[in-house]
Amino acid sequence: MSGAGPISQDWEPVVIRKKAPNAAAKKDEKAVNAARRAGADIDTVKKYNAATNKAASSSTSFNTKRLDEDTENLAHDRVPTELKKAIMQARMDKKLTQSQLAQIINEKPQVIQEYESGKAIPNQQIIGKLERALGAKLRGKK
Repeated sequence: MSGAGPISQDWEPVVIRKKAPNAAAKKDEKAVNAARRAGADIDTVKKYNAATNKAASSSTSFNTKRLDEDTENLAHDRVPTELKKAIMQARMDKKLTQSQLAQIINEKPQVIQEYESGKAIPNQQIIGKLERALGAKLRGKK
């Protein structure tokens, strides 16, 4: 190390500062009052529909009239009468209750009730389970 000359440090000094205030902090009442006292320019902007509980989509749109005039029936398909009767008849032939049949096919008893009352939306998987459990063909031609 002798004869190498003076040791110097060539690092830049690091200055650590706080972050600049974000938009929410700039809108704080204390910050606005401090800016007023300092004589800074303060812009106030009235936002459209500010502080109201109206959704942006609640205003009437161009398609409202077309939607009102639309007469298309958008109901789901229901269990046909033939299928309801076939399920009930096959279940009665096997001497099963609705809850016993539901347990056999791993469904809730409410599902069987809905199918037999005609309120269910037909599901081919459930109908297939019913066919296997009851040993009867429920869909298609008999």
